[in-house]
Amino acid sequence: MSITPELKAQLIKEYATHEGDTGSPEVQVAILTSRISTLTEHFKVHKKDNHSRRGLLKLVAQRRKLLDYVKGKDEARYQDLIKRLGIRR
Repeated sequence: MSITPELKAQLIKEYATHEGDTGSPEVQVAILTSRISTLTEHFKVHKKDNHSRRGLLKLVAQRRKLLDYVKGKDEARYQDLIKRLGIRR
């Protein structure tokens, strides 16, 4: 249910704001989004897995907090990030 190290490295490379960046909000949100989508697929098969569902809700809340932070700092950066990730419609 976690993401592979290769996928994580690819996400870091794609969303990094500068060389060696692994902790910017953009990278963190991208990694969380990948984990959320993986868990969402898991729940299509395992409908009664409530323990993992709690973890999913925690991940969604964490991503929401990071997105709120980015939106408060720079609205254009926020809009670009959600468009690149395809989070909002």
